[in-house]
Amino acid sequence: MRMTEGNSPVDLEMTMDDVQNLVKKKDNIEEQIQAYYDVLEDQGVGIEGPLVDAEGFPRADINIYQIRTARHSISCLQNDHKAIMVEIEEALHKLHAREKAKREQDEAEAGVEAMEQQVTLPPPFARVDAVTQGSPACGAGLKIGDGVIEFGSVNTGNFQNLQNIAAVVQHSEGKPLRVLVVRDGERVQMSLTPQRWSGRGLLGCNIVPIRR
Repeated sequence: MRMTEGNSPVDLEMTMDDVQNLVKKKDNIEEQIQAYYDVLEDQGVGIEGPLVDAEGFPRADINIYQIRTARHSISCLQNDHKAIMVEIEEALHKLHAREKAKREQDEAEAGVEAMEQQVTLPPPFARVDAVTQGSPACGAGLKIGDGVIEFGSVNTGNFQNLQNIAAVVQHSEGKPLRVLVVRDGERVQMSLTPQRWSGRGLLGCNIVPIRR
């Protein structure tokens, strides 16, 4: 692969449109080559057929000038074709390198974002170990295994015991509470409204404290 400017960012500034334009040029060159081959075929001499007769005189049954022009043009166009093929190969390499660099950058940024999220997430103070179907907790999206880091006004910093949560629930009947949980290492926010339903309590879930 021919490199003109090392591995500078300029080399990677290649788009699919650039590649398609090069392919169009290649197709155009191939069409011209084929047109000149058609000229030679019409003359019945091909690319290497003799232009003189058995006695060494120019043949009178063919257009020698037209044949020589066609042969010369084919030779030049074949060189152009080789050059354009090299350009296409380089362009594809650059395009793939650009896509790879972008993919690696996206993956790196996603990794940093995930690490930042893990660092900033406070440790859960309680865990959901049961959720009843059809309950307010189920409707809000709470799932077994969720680690609770915020339940209304209760959070990791001020949580003492489950009575804290019970008090918030009793005083918030019919009012939406903001609930934050950790699920599979990611923060999930939901709105949970304590209310009467067909089952017991106002939530329909069981929350246990996490001992530290």
